[in-house]
Amino acid sequence: MDEQHVDVIIVGAGLSGIGAAYRLQEQCPGKTYALLESREAVGGTWDLFRYPGIRSDSDMYTLSFPFKPWTNTKAIADGSDIRDYIDEAADEFGIRDHIRFGHRVVRAAWSSEEARWTVTSTVGDQTVVQTASFLYLCSGYYSYDTGFTPDFPGLDTFEGQVVHPQFWPADLQYEGKEVVVIGSGATAVTLIPSMADDVSHITMLQRSPTYITTLPSKDTLAPLIRRLLPAGLAHRVTRRKNASVAIGFYLFCRRFPQLARRILLARAKRQLPQGTDMRHFTPRYDPWDQRLCVVPDGDLFRSIRRGKASIVTDTIARFTPTGIDLDSGEHLDADIVVTATGLQVVALGQIDFEVDGRAIDAHELYVYKGLMFSGMPNFAWCVGYTNASWTLRADLSSQYVCRLINHLDATGHDFGMPDPRGAAGQAAPILDLSSGYVTRVADLLPQQGSTSPWTIRQNWFLDSRDMKHTDLDQEMVFGRATVPAAVPA
Repeated sequence: MDEQHVDVIIVGAGLSGIGAAYRLQEQCPGKTYALLESREAVGGTWDLFRYPGIRSDSDMYTLSFPFKPWTNTKAIADGSDIRDYIDEAADEFGIRDHIRFGHRVVRAAWSSEEARWTVTSTVGDQTVVQTASFLYLCSGYYSYDTGFTPDFPGLDTFEGQVVHPQFWPADLQYEGKEVVVIGSGATAVTLIPSMADDVSHITMLQRSPTYITTLPSKDTLAPLIRRLLPAGLAHRVTRRKNASVAIGFYLFCRRFPQLARRILLARAKRQLPQGTDMRHFTPRYDPWDQRLCVVPDGDLFRSIRRGKASIVTDTIARFTPTGIDLDSGEHLDADIVVTATGLQVVALGQIDFEVDGRAIDAHELYVYKGLMFSGMPNFAWCVGYTNASWTLRADLSSQYVCRLINHLDATGHDFGMPDPRGAAGQAAPILDLSSGYVTRVADLLPQQGSTSPWTIRQNWFLDSRDMKHTDLDQEMVFGRATVPAAVPA
């Protein structure tokens, strides 16, 4: 058993974790830290997912780090380019030296007496114990080990191949095959145009439609801005411009849902073959009740126009040896079925948490300022926006963590936590989407309240302003260690 102490433990070496490490080095230069990563590579989501066409569904000028300009010509970037970008950042800023690969965090226990976290990881068949004054969870909110697949009747009778996109086989041969993709979210609309040219035919089987909108794969203004301004300033200008468009459209959709619906459906109809049944593209919910799906340069619509892809709206009666029987009576032939049926959302990284010997039930926690939790000392969980690029929110969270750590030092405190009583008034889910992957686990996730600082606003501009002027003492409880911390072995 090995034990070491650092000032901060960061969990996860994806976009959030690398960004957090940079901010810690920049704003808390005297602090020691370790970055624990369960896998053997940097990149998180962008290293895990390897299905055809994997790409960002947000523009890279907002998804990239604010401190490292995105210079690739693609605004909607391929997964491999994003993975290389994160990898490059880890080396460029000396972060890789702090990463401990193969460390899967399974338990974290806080002691108020010692004012430190004891973090237990499995490394192969070994157990590693480390301690830290602050614990920052940057591992996202879905399981890397399991995706979500419904219990389909008759699945065991299917003689073809079933693949979940989260675990795409590198040697999968789909050329000339009949392929059915179950699902209508971002993964499905990415897979279909990426595979369409090689398969015999590909069908998107959806239980209900999703709003789909087209964006250009390249930002035509970004190169011009880079020619006129220094690289760092150009990146900030383009980032703000694109964030304004994304958040502005979100607010428009929430304020004028019927008008937004008409605009989105009209845009889709113009790109589809004449006579297309628009029921396949008309969701039952309002825009941004669930995430919009982005198709760069209209590639999905192009595949449909060419007859290589089609969309069927129906429910599954059962799998058969040769495909899928639908409740309408139709049968879909399939050699390969791709279950693009969603992520398995998890709370707090599936880590067993204790505070002063008391096991923590995540659902009893209230989120504070979008990153901390009631009664959890010196702890934060990095969760990005649902309506804009993940990194916009992640970077604000990391800067807040750094400010809080410096504030503890300046005031002579060893720890701080949001009021253990949490929010007053009616509680609401921490993620404000009606998507199935969220509603399935609503009773497992932390909650948010109805008033500040216990709410999450999906608005980067307001959050950016507030984070700069936020009261670090607001509804916080501070304390000091009462016994000397044990010396690490």
